[in-house]
Amino acid sequence: MLVHRKAKTRYQIQMPLTSLIDIVFMLLIYFMLTANFIVDEGIDVKLPQAKQTSTQEEISEEITVYVDKDGGTYINDKLIQESELLPTLQKMIANQTDRLVIIKADRAVVLNSAVRVMDIAKAAGASKLYIATEKGDEN
Repeated sequence: MLVHRKAKTRYQIQMPLTSLIDIVFMLLIYFMLTANFIVDEGIDVKLPQAKQTSTQEEISEEITVYVDKDGGTYINDKLIQESELLPTLQKMIANQTDRLVIIKADRAVVLNSAVRVMDIAKAAGASKLYIATEKGDEN
């Protein structure tokens, strides 16, 4: 007598995708949220605080001058000596008097250093000068 074996039913292996999809969505949310908190990189300057501030929309024709707490002056992350600041700004402005010059001075810097940079920018031909601040407490 011949005995025939029954063919075993093969089970299809399926990977559970629910937890994988959850992880992908969590990563997507994480990167979307952290992308909003990216700030300008550059010189480490702690801006002074002001209660009444207004936001300035991004202008492509702006020049940012940083003054760090030691009084060093930077343009585009490059240290500029004070004697070289006037010719450098004159080249950057070059008959475009509508270019905006933003001065980001550290809150610990002596006021005279920031005012000196403003005077040099004005002498270079800048008609629009802004001092950057950050929003302070409402106390």
